[in-house]
Amino acid sequence: MVDIRAFRAIRYTDLAGDPKNLITQPYDKIDSEMQKEYYDKSPYNYCRLILPMEQNRYEIARQRIQDWMREGILTKDAEPALFICKQEFTLDGMVCTRTGLIAALRLYSYGENMVFPHEITYDEPKADRLKMLRTIQKDLEPVFLIYSDPETVTINFFAEVSKYPPMIEIEDFSNVKTTVWKVTDPSKIKLLQRALEPKKLVITDGHHRYESALAYRDERRREEAWTTDSAFNFHMSILVPIEEEGLVALPTHRLLRKHELTEENLKTLQQFFTVSEIDASVKGLDGFLESHRNEHAFAIYAGAKAYGLLLKHEKSVYEFVNARSSKDTKLFDVVILRDILFEAILGAGELKMDEDILYERWTKAAVEKVDKGEATLAFLVNPIDPETVWRIAQQHERMPEKTTDFYPKPVSGLTMMDISPEEKLQST
Repeated sequence: MVDIRAFRAIRYTDLAGDPKNLITQPYDKIDSEMQKEYYDKSPYNYCRLILPMEQNRYEIARQRIQDWMREGILTKDAEPALFICKQEFTLDGMVCTRTGLIAALRLYSYGENMVFPHEITYDEPKADRLKMLRTIQKDLEPVFLIYSDPETVTINFFAEVSKYPPMIEIEDFSNVKTTVWKVTDPSKIKLLQRALEPKKLVITDGHHRYESALAYRDERRREEAWTTDSAFNFHMSILVPIEEEGLVALPTHRLLRKHELTEENLKTLQQFFTVSEIDASVKGLDGFLESHRNEHAFAIYAGAKAYGLLLKHEKSVYEFVNARSSKDTKLFDVVILRDILFEAILGAGELKMDEDILYERWTKAAVEKVDKGEATLAFLVNPIDPETVWRIAQQHERMPEKTTDFYPKPVSGLTMMDISPEEKLQST
């Protein structure tokens, strides 16, 4: 049974200044240039908490939270609440809307079959977030999960709440408008709790945060007295139904920094793919992928030239794929890209992020990086739809890192949750 709770959110006050100068992208989407831009926006920008530039960033974040609470820059709500969060954005010329629920979600181990991951995780980012949790004892950013609501109970609730004036309405630098409503009525909170109880949840973003929170919870349980209401048994989360029309997953294109596409590589590719030269432009690359949406299609941009690839429907090809890939995810494009193109054909081996491989959601950005010499090759793919992610995750199958890019990301800096040992979250 899924257990969600209202919580006393820690939020910015008016003393912090214009909210537009305070909010950020999630910490793992902030590069060094964005980090500096956020710092320049405000002395209270949320980046100064989730990703400080200073040397001792965990202690700096802890001290800032204490100082900002004392100065009245941050304040803790007097009563527990849930929050309805709507994001409006434009994609391919269309206006899209995605609405979800911000709540404290009880932490479940994956073996309990309540919460399912869909991507592989790594020790280093988990260790980083665990150190942050130990030091500040706060959930700074939500984990993003999806669930199914065919009865539209929560969807109808979201629509009803959105008729009322919001707590905050703000537009970020990428022109995504975020609107938040606060729900404190115990009967309405209970309605949402009952609606979510029987659901299965799949993590879309925040795998490392979730697994770090599990580790932190287990540490706290070993070290002190606790109850099921202890806040560290929960994590601040945003829950979105898969029926939401604005639930969008974008492709994550791969860029290699140290590999070239040789004539020999092209010949080898032709054993597995139908290879054609295509227009070496954003329009040409996107056009090829769009026209082959339901096939195993790839586009390679090498600067002066570009190629379209279609996996051959031949027994020998599928035997080769089967031999190199896991039984459940072997036909995902990102797996074919990793196992066949990168490892078998290019001999890439283990690829280290930033050093060997870069990731981009937009074709234009991928092309520009190759043109500027920041990468040598761009490999472009079609997106995986959210329902496929939902289905595969519940089969206990994890996809490679950066398989999906749910867009837009939930804004960071709207709410924070206290998970210190003395904090309790009461059931309604």
